Amino acid sequence: MQFGIFSVGDVTTDPTTGRTPTEVERIKAMIAIAQKAEEVGLDVFATGEHHNPPFVPSSPTTLLGYLAAKTTTLQLSTATTLITTNDPVKIAEDYAMLQVISDGRIDLMMGRGNTGPVYPWFGKDIRQGINLALENYALLRKLWDEDVVDWQGTFRTPLQGFTSTPRPLDGVAPFVWHGSIRSPEIAEQAAYYGDGFFHNNIFWPIEHTKSMVAYYRKRFEHYGHGTADQAIVGLGGQVFLHKSSQEAVRQFRPYFDNAPVYGHGPTLEEFTAQTPLTVGSPQEVIDRYASMRDDVGDYQRQLFLMDHAGLPLKTVLEQLDILGGEVVPVLRRELAVGRPAHVPDAPTHASLVEARRAAGQAAPEQHAVAADRWTGHTAEQDVATAPTGA
Repeated sequence: MQFGIFSVGDVTTDPTTGRTPTEVERIKAMIAIAQKAEEVGLDVFATGEHHNPPFVPSSPTTLLGYLAAKTTTLQLSTATTLITTNDPVKIAEDYAMLQVISDGRIDLMMGRGNTGPVYPWFGKDIRQGINLALENYALLRKLWDEDVVDWQGTFRTPLQGFTSTPRPLDGVAPFVWHGSIRSPEIAEQAAYYGDGFFHNNIFWPIEHTKSMVAYYRKRFEHYGHGTADQAIVGLGGQVFLHKSSQEAVRQFRPYFDNAPVYGHGPTLEEFTAQTPLTVGSPQEVIDRYASMRDDVGDYQRQLFLMDHAGLPLKTVLEQLDILGGEVVPVLRRELAVGRPAHVPDAPTHASLVEARRAAGQAAPEQHAVAADRWTGHTAEQDVATAPTGA
């Protein structure tokens, strides 16, 4: 099972000091947090994608490409890749490139996002959100799975004889999670392709999460990808830790009370009772998250949101020390107990390559030089025959 963190990259005023970090400081903080995650033994860092203030991660591929060079073991992911407003051709090429430079340490989570105005900013209609997600992902899969693509759909110009470059590393596309909070159509899509389903349930009661995951598992089995308990499931979470439960609540309360997303609404006690947010001792967090599988079954990925609501970088790094040192090692042990042998681990590039080999599917040949299908020339030929001074 993989444990990690995700960041939405919000720029929020610290309610205890009144100070608001700059965009530069927030971006640098996300980099430091990802590196700290690897240092303390976590498996995954994921970044959101937003194109509006007060969020900074508008270019996940840039951030993850930089982190690929600064880390060695960390799995790099997105907490949302906007499948509705990004061009599938660009997604195919960007994430195949990230695959190569990270030596396969990349996957991504498709989502529609939670910012309605993003649709017209990119020339799309929010009323077509589900249809965009379905069509765009179908094209993305085709671009990764086929070397030469002819395609025509509703929402973009047709493609004729198109090859997305670079090709997926070792002939295996990045693993895809489909993230949704409330749309069964997206759970259905994940099940249809045999992809992962990530329920970012940080604002939802466990009953809702349980029903969404159960639906995905049922449909995963229906499409013949394996038994329901072999479906690939990920969950979101939020924690704030201190050796003293009372001190954890005291320290976190002003951040909760003033957070843009849930401040001035339910009390901290009401919210922690109804959602996965856990504010307390390491043991309380362990008990809460070890019990998740009682409702959703054995699952593959648990990501925590820890750097939001104006928490200063120093505090977040201290939180990661506790999470990586005292909480995750115990959760790994407890969630391994009784886990059936046929339930898969979280997919990695290595495991996907091995699955291809075991299925008897050879990796596509990798050609060092390819001729352009329109001119019949290679880049090297064009350079060799170019006029002097061209």
